[in-house]
Amino acid sequence: MTSFKPVLLGSDINAYGMARTFHEAYGITSDAFAHFQLSPTKFSNIIDMHIDPSFGEPETFRRILLDYAHRMQTTHPDTKLLLIPCGDLYANLLSGSEDSLREFFVFNTLDPKLNKQLSYKNTFYETCERYHLPYPATKVVTQDDVMRGAYRQLPFDYPVAMKPADSAAWLDIDFEGRKKAFIFDNPDDLETIIKRAYAAGYQAEMIIQDFIPGSDDHMRVLNAYVDHHHRVRMMFLGHPLLEDPTPEAVGNYAAILPDYNEDVFRPIKTFLEDIGYEGVANFDMKYDERDNTYKLFEINLRQGRSSYFVTLNGYNLAKYFVDDLIEDTPFDGNTVFGKGEQLWLEIPRSIFRDYVAAGADKDKGLQMIRDGRWGTTLEYRRDMNPLRWLMIKHMFSIYRKRYAQYFVRKADLK
Repeated sequence: MTSFKPVLLGSDINAYGMARTFHEAYGITSDAFAHFQLSPTKFSNIIDMHIDPSFGEPETFRRILLDYAHRMQTTHPDTKLLLIPCGDLYANLLSGSEDSLREFFVFNTLDPKLNKQLSYKNTFYETCERYHLPYPATKVVTQDDVMRGAYRQLPFDYPVAMKPADSAAWLDIDFEGRKKAFIFDNPDDLETIIKRAYAAGYQAEMIIQDFIPGSDDHMRVLNAYVDHHHRVRMMFLGHPLLEDPTPEAVGNYAAILPDYNEDVFRPIKTFLEDIGYEGVANFDMKYDERDNTYKLFEINLRQGRSSYFVTLNGYNLAKYFVDDLIEDTPFDGNTVFGKGEQLWLEIPRSIFRDYVAAGADKDKGLQMIRDGRWGTTLEYRRDMNPLRWLMIKHMFSIYRKRYAQYFVRKADLK
């Protein structure tokens, strides 16, 4: 097998999950670069972190990666460098730096035009429209629209959801009440927050949507691997039962059951191959019982932070990257639609028991826990030491406080 080294961009749970997949499959450690050290990758023996506060800037991003590549050429000239972004910032930086890095690294990325088209929610919805992919009824407003009060006339009733079209730009601003996304049950609250956002310096479009009824268990998450020949090799669907309730982390999944639905798989497979996608695509969607459809919220141009649930269920993501970019193995065109039997958690089991809504899905998850058919991204037996064990325990204690303070069931907003 060709010698290779995983080079990950990020320090969050997504980066750790990818390092774990490579360690499980090949017994190798990963190098990782980020502009900030986050807890999930601390005290690990399977990921070597390199932190530079300026790594999020395009010139520094390129320089650091090129310096690393030159060192590796000297010390390991026969080793391929497999580059994988683990966050939106790094996926966007990689898309803009493709020409200068391609000589030294192998990676999947999109050309900047397609990257922008899919990254911005408003243009993503326009693309969905062309491919007849369902998405929530939506009103897009600009900064000028907000000054004119255009957000007051909506083509749907309250409650409504609101989120920024440019998720990356949203990270650069701060104001009282700021969240990753919002649900409003009256126009006064919408007016207060949307004005604060633009006063704080946000300049891109804002997305206001019809709120799809139902709690976290109406959500679905899909990860697909598309090779560099633009062929979908694997798709795996998850059924989230619980999300993180913390304002800055709203929408991050905390518990996922494996799911299977070819009516979801097939049109998205056609969509990805037709637009010339490559790499991991991560879709968030919600089941709308009013018309029996799964409506797309967004596409992330990399594996999701919860994507270890795919590996946990037997479809190791690292192998798909290696088969595609390192070995370029033959593909017969038959996409794998994955099935699984493992519950993925980012939380202590006590939170699952206490906060997941009662019903058949919760009963199924509890049975999986009793049967030992469950796992987390962070609790990796082959990468455990006293400091890492204490860190994970501390993170889980923080989760308990978050749920006690912030949890509100979305179904209560109907």
